[in-house]
Amino acid sequence: MAKYSVGTALFLTLLLVFTGTASAHVTVAPAETTQGAYEIFTVRVPTEKESATTKVELIFPEDVAISRVQPLPGWQYEFGSNAEGNKSSIVWTADGPGLANGEFGEFKLQGKVADDAKELVWKAVQTYADGSIVEWTGGAEAETPASVTKVASSTGAAGHQAADTGHHAAATSSGSSGSNDSSVTSLLGGPAFYVSLVALIAGIIALSISLRRRAKALT
Repeated sequence: MAKYSVGTALFLTLLLVFTGTASAHVTVAPAETTQGAYEIFTVRVPTEKESATTKVELIFPEDVAISRVQPLPGWQYEFGSNAEGNKSSIVWTADGPGLANGEFGEFKLQGKVADDAKELVWKAVQTYADGSIVEWTGGAEAETPASVTKVASSTGAAGHQAADTGHHAAATSSGSSGSNDSSVTSLLGGPAFYVSLVALIAGIIALSISLRRRAKALT
């Protein structure tokens, strides 16, 4: 029993450590956006070492144009630019102790997704107070993967909207037609219809009798 308990405890400890390490990635939300969308991107940075996180660098994907940053108390920021003068990266540096072990920070940016974008790959570099650096630039299966935002086609979204509008119009037309049919049915099956029908028949009979009498009188 003792061996089983020790083995179980060791397994659970390793499982928790592995899970914590695997989930403590630098990520950028949302996980999915749309072509041409104006989006607010949230960079979540967890500290997974005993040393505090004191600097975060984020390299912008080519298919997004970042325009603004939300200030964060305790942190300074500086944009980097490419040869064309466009914002290509940002570095946040802690004024104070930074993000301690067990803490995380969220840094927000605003920008526009390119009209022909397929996905946004966010490469980040996390620097700790002890001088160690973690580069979140790998592929999906890497220990330190870059965060990826999927980009949906804007034409597909427009197509769905048009289809929904068409279905709504068809339903409205069908409803109107059904309403008209119901009105006609109600009119034909109501008491007024039968009263009018009886009056019409009585009028025809009276006219027929009158014509016969006139014909006899003439002869």
